[in-house]
Amino acid sequence: MPLVRSVVDLPVDAATAFAVSQTTGETRLRWDRFIAGQQLLADAPGKGVRTVTRHRSRLLTMVSEYVSYNPPRNVGMQMVEGPWFFAMFAAGWRFEDDPGTPGRSTASWQYSFRCRPRWLAPLAERVGTVVLQRDIDRRIEGFAAGCADPVVVHAALQP
Repeated sequence: MPLVRSVVDLPVDAATAFAVSQTTGETRLRWDRFIAGQQLLADAPGKGVRTVTRHRSRLLTMVSEYVSYNPPRNVGMQMVEGPWFFAMFAAGWRFEDDPGTPGRSTASWQYSFRCRPRWLAPLAERVGTVVLQRDIDRRIEGFAAGCADPVVVHAALQP
């Protein structure tokens, strides 16, 4: 199963980075240019909660479900419904405080996936790995910018 991963150093602690990663609405759109919108299908995130995410092209939509939710260290989601070419898609975040520098942390974001149809999967997954690696690298750069954006950080830390 293909896996793509990106890591970034952040100017905020792990708890703040976790909060930024869970933003939705206009706050999310300030840092996540991959999407056109994301909506929780509940009042708050948590294990078993679903989200709807629309790709920036507005042609692709995915319904995902939290399979783990462990603030401020990690979160994982798995596709419930999505583009026909994914047999499986999952994503996860991990956050670690920098022990040498208080107020700084590291975030890693990864996707794992399988493509269909089965006969095309070997080629589709090679292409998908390149495309998704580029996208996740750009997204995590945007995430780092969001963690440095006082508007995003303030909104993320509101109860």
